[in-house]
This record gives sequence, C-alpha cells and structure tokens, in this order.
Amino acid sequence: MTNSTTPNVIIIYADDLGFGDISCYGANQIPTPNLDKLADEGLKFHQGYATAATCTPSRYSLLTGSYPWRNPDAAVLPGDAPQIIGKLDATMPRMFQKAGYQTGIVGKWHLGLGNGDLDFNQTIQGTPNDVGFDDSYIMAATNDRVPCVYINNREVENLDPSDPIEVTYDWDKAYSDVPSGRHNPELLDVMYDHGHDGTIINGVSRIGHMRGGKAAIWDDETMGEVFADKAIDFIEQNQHQPFFLFYALHQPHVPRIPNPKFRGATPHGARGDVIVEMDWCIGKVLDRLDELALADNTIVIFSSDNGPVLNDGYKDHAEALNGEHKMAGPLRGGKYSLFEGGTRVPFIVRWPENSPKGDSYALVNQVDLYATFAAMTGQSLEEQEAPDSHNVLDTFTGDDNVGRDNMVLEGMQYKKVFRDQRFAYIPPHDDDFICQYTGNEKGNTPQAALYDLHDDIGQVRNVADLYPEKMQQMAEQLAEITQSKRSR
Repeated sequence: MTNSTTPNVIIIYADDLGFGDISCYGANQIPTPNLDKLADEGLKFHQGYATAATCTPSRYSLLTGSYPWRNPDAAVLPGDAPQIIGKLDATMPRMFQKAGYQTGIVGKWHLGLGNGDLDFNQTIQGTPNDVGFDDSYIMAATNDRVPCVYINNREVENLDPSDPIEVTYDWDKAYSDVPSGRHNPELLDVMYDHGHDGTIINGVSRIGHMRGGKAAIWDDETMGEVFADKAIDFIEQNQHQPFFLFYALHQPHVPRIPNPKFRGATPHGARGDVIVEMDWCIGKVLDRLDELALADNTIVIFSSDNGPVLNDGYKDHAEALNGEHKMAGPLRGGKYSLFEGGTRVPFIVRWPENSPKGDSYALVNQVDLYATFAAMTGQSLEEQEAPDSHNVLDTFTGDDNVGRDNMVLEGMQYKKVFRDQRFAYIPPHDDDFICQYTGNEKGNTPQAALYDLHDDIGQVRNVADLYPEKMQQMAEQLAEITQSKRSR
C-alpha cells in the first residue's frame, strides 16, 4: 500500500437503494454522474452485500462486525426503541478512535436512542456518542417515523423548552388535538397506503404520534442538503487529522419528498427524483474533499443498507411510474427478500493509489469493513470482537479477486440464506412468500431451495433436486455458523 496507513475513511450509505438503481450499475433513466465518477475512479464490486434485507440489522452489522441475528434486538426498530448497541460493546467507530481517528455520523441512525422511557426534552443518554462517535447529527428515528426532528449529539436541535415534544406509538394514547392521516386524510399532500397513518408532519402522515416541538421539526424538502452540509462541516473541522465519517443518507426511503429543484429529474416520479437528489448530495461532499486536497488520502465507500422497494407505505405512484426500470438489475427480489435482490447492493470503493480502477467479482460483505479497517490501521481484534468480520483488504487493493468463501444473509425476522462462491441456499421458512403490503417477494417456502448463481443470477431455477449433496453440505455449514459464537 502507498500513502498513509491512517487514511481518512468515509462510508456513504444509501437507504433502500437497489443493485440496479444507479447508472453505473445499469439504470438508464436515473442519471447519477457523481456516483458514476466515483465508480470510474475506483473499484466497482458486483458481489457486494449488506448482511440483511432490512435497515436496522444491516446497520448493526456494519458497525459491530457481527451478523445481526446474534443480537435478538437487531430487527427493524420502532421509533421509540432503546439503543441496541451497548455502551461497552466493541464497535467500528471505537476501533477507529483507538487508532487516533476523529469519528462522526451524519444522517440516519435507526439503532435506537436512550435506555428506555426516552424523553426528547432532556439531554439524551444512549446516542451514537455512547458507542464510539465523537460527533453525531442524526434524525431521531427514520424519516417516516415521529418525532420528525434532528438530534445534534445529545440534544434535539432548535427545541423550544416552552413547547416540549410528546411522542407515543400507541393509538390508544394518540393526541386527539393533533391531525393524523387516519382521521384527517384531507390534509395530506401524499396519501398513506399502509402503516403510515399517524401524525401529519409537513403534509405527510407518519408512523406514530407526536405533539409539540414545532420549532424543531425538520423540512423534508431540505433534509438531503442539511445532511450533506453537516457531513462537509465534519470534514472541514477534522481536515488536519485522520477521520472516519459514516454519512448515512435517507434516500430513497419513504416518504420520498425531493427538493423542488429535483422534481421531474427522471420519468420515475419521486423515487427516481430522490435518487438524483442523493447523487447531487454525494457530489457536493466529494467536491469538498477535492477542494480541501483530501481526496487522495481518503477511502470512500458507497453502498446501501438493503435492496429496493416501490410501495413501502405511501401512494406516491412509484409502481405506476417505475416503467421498465429494474431496481435490482438482473436480481430477483428486493427489500425484505431472501432472494439476491434483498442484500446484493451497489458497493464501490475508491482508494487513490491503492485500489485499482475497474470491476471486481470478489465476494464481500459490509460486515467485513470492521476487520478490514482494523487491519489497515494495524490493530488486532479480540477473540469475540467483530465475530463475523473478515479482513478483505486485499480485495480493496485488487490483490484478491475471490473474497469470502461464504456468508450468512438475512431476509426478515432472522430468516437466513447461506451464500457461497457459487450457490445460494434458502432453508425452508414458514412465512408468506409475498409481502402482503409491498408486493415484494420475501422468498419463504416450506421446501428448501438452491440456486446456481453462476448460471442463474435471476434465481429462476431451483436446482435443489439436482444437487442434493451440495444442499445438505450448505445446510450443515449454515447450522455450524449459527450455533457458533463467531465465524471468522
């Protein structure tokens, strides 16, 4: 390797972005010039994975180096959930701190806040600051959940003490004096479809109920730019020392409310437009790296927390306007799915003078970033630290075109898939095959399935009957990993 052994590291993390959603991965009518440039200047992985097909589990794995099912709380969290990473847990930002880095997070967290009975009007204990981040600027939960406020380290930003925030997720305790989507649909700018009929904020009804905090409420249309500016602030403040930034975007998660200057940017409606907006935000941050002469000593990684979805709770015409666009590219499934489209996502690494330019078919997973950066900074892991994180530094430098031998992936609610260099094995799962709300294939069947991804990337043919010994072998490997305390 050349350059410093302590390069800056930025992980840019999209939300619900599919394998085929950006132009460098095949999207024809969604222009993403800044991500295309990043891919041209770095290494574009074709077999890069999130650990799970939903957001909280993938984020948990990225920051802890652990498969999500090892923590029973690492499932999609309600907005008032306590933080699921403990104050004493080993985390990737803590590992960077040990190496002398300044650490920051901007954007979506969704790993819980507080320690139970959270009061947003007080200084919050149980934030990213407690698990290794020196600086934190996040949304309180998700952009479709209340409270719709930003948390600046431990405080709600712009909160007026005379107008305290109240939050409940219990319909029996909903605030009768506050309009909701369920009871006041005439006030909506975007109609809800399922599960999003609570308090109306900015013309959009959310999950849950909120009262007060009017001065602190965010503007959905400017959220992308707010987060980009906060990411730039962190970079500027730490430009003279090594830093790690987790820049966690909210696009294209619902509700999709693009800034007016991006409306109509694509023929695919709000979903396509917010992807263009996302690319613009990323470009703004990358341009500032160039202006500060930091790009040559900064590793930039772009990926997504899980695969794509059209209708995820709002009637924003995403299905009607999707047209021929293939959100997951050639892959089957999407968000919530056991199929490849649930977890195989864009994965780009730019590391000037270290990563080659081009394409890689090495098998890599976001859970591996922990061990990889530990190795890069010369740190050894404790035995139970980052139990499922593999050092794939050689894949980033182009010295290894193979990557992992295998990995465990997750659909919904701890349902697992086992992937090796060629095959994907889906055990029998007792649940719906189709998600009744979104229409995405969850992929659950009462019989096991085996797919040869070399010959059938779209997972059309179940070859379990052709390779019974292979299926049995993979079932045994999966059982061994799930019963062990670690897989590395």
